Amino acid sequence: MSHSHPPFGVLLVNLGTPAAPTKAAVRAFLKQFLSDPRVVDLPAWQWQPILQGIILNVRPAKVAKLYQSIWWEEGSPLMVISQRQQQALATQLASRLGVSIPVALGMSYGSPSLDEGLAKLRNAGVEKVLVLPLYPQYSCSTVASVFDGVAAALKGQRNLPELRFIRDYHDKSGYIHALADSIREHWQQQGKADKLLFSFHGVPERYITEGDPYQGQCLATAALVAEALALPEDQWQVCFQSRFGKEPWLTPYTDELLASLPGQGVKSVDIISPAFAADCLETLEEIAQGGKETFLHAGGEQYRFVPCLNDGAAHMAFLADLVVAHTENWR
Repeated sequence: MSHSHPPFGVLLVNLGTPAAPTKAAVRAFLKQFLSDPRVVDLPAWQWQPILQGIILNVRPAKVAKLYQSIWWEEGSPLMVISQRQQQALATQLASRLGVSIPVALGMSYGSPSLDEGLAKLRNAGVEKVLVLPLYPQYSCSTVASVFDGVAAALKGQRNLPELRFIRDYHDKSGYIHALADSIREHWQQQGKADKLLFSFHGVPERYITEGDPYQGQCLATAALVAEALALPEDQWQVCFQSRFGKEPWLTPYTDELLASLPGQGVKSVDIISPAFAADCLETLEEIAQGGKETFLHAGGEQYRFVPCLNDGAAHMAFLADLVVAHTENWR
């Protein structure tokens, strides 16, 4: 294999993050995110006046404050973790395949963009690209949005790379075992709560009735992890967080469930967010901080957040396995 052409390259994709925890940076990020028709599928004439006239005037200041509460010294947690994942994946692939495989980071919104990630791979001489969206469960609002974004980024190219696309990995044993191990480790250090909650990012119910397999994949992930942990049915439950707007989203809602559990005699919970490959605003602020307040305020006694898999060894080994399996005949 000549040095000018690596056998393939990997585009590692996540949602993205504002560049800074400021009102202006958050506004720019939300504008791009909430203008994606895969995220909000209302007709533009109906949605844009609401977005421009109300949401982008009201939400950025609130959201910037939330970002300030979780921002790390090195930057946005999602960005810092994503960069670590990128480096760890490149290291794993090089040691397994004996050849350096370019791994570029691309975000659906914000920077580095999908465009920038693909350009990096192109500049490295890559002619075959494996797109790996870090969303274990498929949803039209996440994975399909990456697909659209990659297609848009390549639209102006004369010479397209050969493309492969990982759609989901919600039931892959390496992912299930990494989750189960992270929960076991958490129990060893902190003890085991009355109940384990799997809080997945919500989507409108309508997406499911229109064919999105997301809910079924979330339920499958949770059931497989519970089985790996030999948890009886009354000791775990699935819920959905981060709803937005007026229409019904997938239930039960995480915040409402947390408020109701202490009254049902559940005094301690462990909570994990398996739809996220990296800790971010939705896990560190909404679940680790906000969820704790809700639960303790309702009379709960112990609330413990299990971090995302991030750049943990088992997670990175699994992602490397996934890449190796999907590129078998590219080497």
